[in-house]
Amino acid sequence: METNKVKQIHSFGQSIWLDFIDREIIASGKLQKLIDVEGIRGVTSNPAIFEKAITSGTDYDKDIVELAKTHTDNEELFFGLAIKDIQNAAALFEGVYSESKAEDGYVSLEVSPFLALKTDETAAQAEKLWKEVARKNVMIKIPGTKPGLAAIRQSIAKGININVTLLFGLPRYEEVTEAYISGLEDHLAAGHKIAHISSVASFFLSRIDVLVDPLLDEKGLGDLKGEVAIASAKKAYEIYKRVFSGPRWEKLAAEGAQPQRLLWASTSSKNPAFKDTKYVEALIGSDTVDTVPLETIEAFADHGIVANTLEQGLDKATETLDRLKKAGIDIDKITQQLEDEGIDKFNKPFEKLLQAIEDQKTKA
Repeated sequence: METNKVKQIHSFGQSIWLDFIDREIIASGKLQKLIDVEGIRGVTSNPAIFEKAITSGTDYDKDIVELAKTHTDNEELFFGLAIKDIQNAAALFEGVYSESKAEDGYVSLEVSPFLALKTDETAAQAEKLWKEVARKNVMIKIPGTKPGLAAIRQSIAKGININVTLLFGLPRYEEVTEAYISGLEDHLAAGHKIAHISSVASFFLSRIDVLVDPLLDEKGLGDLKGEVAIASAKKAYEIYKRVFSGPRWEKLAAEGAQPQRLLWASTSSKNPAFKDTKYVEALIGSDTVDTVPLETIEAFADHGIVANTLEQGLDKATETLDRLKKAGIDIDKITQQLEDEGIDKFNKPFEKLLQAIEDQKTKA
């Protein structure tokens, strides 16, 4: 029998995580099947995913009514709902967590998107959620905004697993690696062990091309459509290899430190002209994670091509970004715009989610 294609990706050192969670997928056994059959090795969630889960059915209604008796704040009530899902999913991944020696098997829960530009509040909520979930194989998601950097360092310094989200640009990604390494050094200096701390840096892909591609034709760069995000990801991987080597890192590695793996996010193709598995196929490589929506996992299982592609065409990736620069397209400005829009894209569903909880409470 042919080996499952999604599972095959792991033979190249990449872990596939599912970018989705709801009660039905856990209760029905579908998530367990994805772990067993497709080799899924973790789960990521975000405010938009939870908004869809909570507003699209009645699975949460009873809990909302129950939690409303003790929670007056709708955001706290939401986290009460979410934590239950996160804990149940984490239980399913305990085997993966143990078998991978704490490299995989993580389930991610994001801090409130309203805190994306607030350092102290983000750090405080990350610690609160970490303690409330109380599972080793959970990551708390913190956006990699400028104010988020200090919150990331503080959280790592407290021994909390962190999934850094909303990364689009290379300079910011390098700042995130610095926050992680400094956080590990802080934790070690305080007399703690660091081998148990795990972190990923989530680099968002398809949204880059959505914004850049319309600018390319007018600059005579039509041949680069759908290539800029992939080129950026390949350059990010070069930064990753440089940062997680050398004397400073080796000192931490000797204490058992895990490198902060790059995670490819926003990997479903937004442009119908592109193959639906395009971003997954282009970035398969060692020591990385790809978080993939259900429909992309199904598409890849059906017609994906498995090959070690991440470090292929690095010269072309460099050339792609050079050509953008020469044409006057400021990729740093574009990635900052994407970060700003990304915060908004999570704020809106979160507002909708809190309103849905309020409506459900008043119905009860």
